[in-house]
Amino acid sequence: MTDPLHKDLLELAQEAARRAGELLRDGRPADLGVAATKSSPIDVVTEMDIAAEKLITGLIAERRPDDGILGEEGGTTEGTSGVRWVIDPLDGTVNYLYGLPTWSVSIAAEQDGETVVGVVTAPMRGETFHAVLGGGAWATGTWDGERRLACRPAPPLDQALVSTGFNYVAEVRTHQAAVAQRLIPLLRDIRRGGSAAVDLCDLAAGRLDGYYERGLHPWDLAAGDLIAREAGALTGGRPGERPSGDLAVAGTPGVFEPLQRLLEDLGAWHD
Repeated sequence: MTDPLHKDLLELAQEAARRAGELLRDGRPADLGVAATKSSPIDVVTEMDIAAEKLITGLIAERRPDDGILGEEGGTTEGTSGVRWVIDPLDGTVNYLYGLPTWSVSIAAEQDGETVVGVVTAPMRGETFHAVLGGGAWATGTWDGERRLACRPAPPLDQALVSTGFNYVAEVRTHQAAVAQRLIPLLRDIRRGGSAAVDLCDLAAGRLDGYYERGLHPWDLAAGDLIAREAGALTGGRPGERPSGDLAVAGTPGVFEPLQRLLEDLGAWHD
């Protein structure tokens, strides 16, 4: 049976993600990528990002004023309840800027430092993913009802489809490209979706076999990491470590460990 607190946290996260997703989807100027009304298109995206975070944090503060918050756009507060929310109001900002559909709202709730609830909504794909610790991973979309998620059966590494992402810092991105170049001949192929949260959910949904990225923040990972694990994926960082800014790795059992070892050998975690 689901813990009543976890159920309440899930319902609040779902409502906040839905409302923020609608704000971002419906509030995006049609000509954002061409000619914005502000000084640059980036300013408009930043304003939308901040507005979405304020909507989420405002709703949480109204319903659960004693909770802590860690938000990408600075909406960070200490709490006294033992619950902390980890929020990425717009994961995939470049996709959002260009009108590509792979962007998301990611909301996780931690209890005493452990992630217990994760919700990721991708409004332009019409999909929302969620998980409660110990309760499996689920999604709603264009199909009827909720669908329980499960990772694909693990293929040999050379038949694995793996997604990754690239950093905004040019020097880091150049190193990441060099690692990807060496990886490509060893895998089925590499994808670059543009939203870490969506990549982790796609792994959970059986659309990918693995995922890795360097330079992520807690808000990029928190919800998607739980959803992937509850769908049967393994996640970590460098061997023996948890996912971190140095490296985040996720994969189906059978893909995760060889991919992690390969990334370590290739030095994917440093320049």
